[in-house]
Amino acid sequence: MFLHYRSSEINQHSIYLEWQLTSDHVLLSITIPIVDEIINTSKLLILIKSEQKVAFIEEIISSFENLDTSNIVNKECLEDVVNNLDLLVNQAWNKNMKRTRITKYSKKWWTDECNKALTDYRASRSLDDWKTFKKVVKNTKRSFFNTKIREVADKSRSP
Repeated sequence: MFLHYRSSEINQHSIYLEWQLTSDHVLLSITIPIVDEIINTSKLLILIKSEQKVAFIEEIISSFENLDTSNIVNKECLEDVVNNLDLLVNQAWNKNMKRTRITKYSKKWWTDECNKALTDYRASRSLDDWKTFKKVVKNTKRSFFNTKIREVADKSRSP
């Protein structure tokens, strides 16, 4: 058994000599403390190709344009302007973000357009809406993965 020699929590082990059989091996045991960990099952986001993203960016641009920077004469004034800007960005984020559940089925490429096509199909159950949904999913995936491939190619500077 190999243990971390500097850890008082993990370096506590027990040797059970009385359980030794005919070999020279002895049973060893260790108790490893496991800390409760909170695993987030949801995240806050603004979808890439969504109306919320456009609104968020417009609000940020408007905040920058309306920000009064004429009275920055010392460090405190600058800190006030930066804190005000931080507040405005957080307000825009909170207004436009949405909470999504993370599941084993979550897909980064899924968009509002996919949601709409799926909702339309579920409402009508028509073959045409199913074909439209499949086409939207196919095009969305293609666009998403082509972008990812371009990012990898640009990063590694090779095809």
